[in-house]
Amino acid sequence: MDFCRSKNRDVREAVRRKALSLGFDACGFACAEPVEQWAVEAYDNWIAAGHNDCMDYATRYRDVRNDPRLLLEGAKTVISVAINYLPPRQQPADAPQFALYAYGRDYHEVVKERLFRLAAFIEETAGCISRPCVDTAPIRERYWAQRAGIGFVGRNNTLIIPGRGSFFFLGELVTTLEVEPDEPCRLSCGNCLLCETACPGGALHGGKALDARQCLSCQLIERRGELPAWVAGAAGNRVYGCDACQLVCPHNKNASGTTIPDFSPSEEFLSLTRKDLKEMTPARFRHLFAHSAVRRTRLDGLCRNAALQETSKP
Repeated sequence: MDFCRSKNRDVREAVRRKALSLGFDACGFACAEPVEQWAVEAYDNWIAAGHNDCMDYATRYRDVRNDPRLLLEGAKTVISVAINYLPPRQQPADAPQFALYAYGRDYHEVVKERLFRLAAFIEETAGCISRPCVDTAPIRERYWAQRAGIGFVGRNNTLIIPGRGSFFFLGELVTTLEVEPDEPCRLSCGNCLLCETACPGGALHGGKALDARQCLSCQLIERRGELPAWVAGAAGNRVYGCDACQLVCPHNKNASGTTIPDFSPSEEFLSLTRKDLKEMTPARFRHLFAHSAVRRTRLDGLCRNAALQETSKP
């Protein structure tokens, strides 16, 4: 039994080392099992209250969201990983602002490529199969990251890694590999309310789930067609997403820039002006954002958002 337990730990740590060598900043392990009832109820209540707003996809695949074993037959473990995306160079303050996560190459591509390589390592090392997941799969990323000991869900609803902050993408491998789980992270934000105070739309309420109806990031990215009236007065010079709740977070005070070249912005992106957005053609949009998360809002959405700057507060 001691030999088996020791071998189990050796495999687990080999997988963790491989994840770090692939550029991930953290890697943790949790048992693949049904989501705890409190989390199920919290999510169901969020949906019932309409707080998902225009994100209809959040209502789909409820059974899979509540049990990751449905993503892969024989699943035993959820491996959670995090990768730093904080760009080392940022836009001038007076430029039309994009959320920091969208500066470089689309994280779906970057994270998934590395997850597939980690899955191949597990298959070669232990003969086990794995299913890579980025946020397009119906899996509770922050929940599993906390269960795997990587960090905790803050009042701003982001995953906060102690000592490192929240500028991280998450990914998961649901795998048939069975290893000893890590201890869940049990930290919290305590009584800090800086993110709630800073939220331009008032989407954060006492550490509860975010109200997407009042979230500027959700409206600028996910909303199709006309925007709610309040957005024009809250957007400022933001045209894609919002980082207000993260920028004021004390956990990000000493956040360091990413070392992943894919997440570094191009000179062309950093030099974008209001005039560029106003005159942007479909061809230039495809050229600039062919492999960018900005494709999510499409050219018509980006132009709509840029037009807000004529009426937004500076």
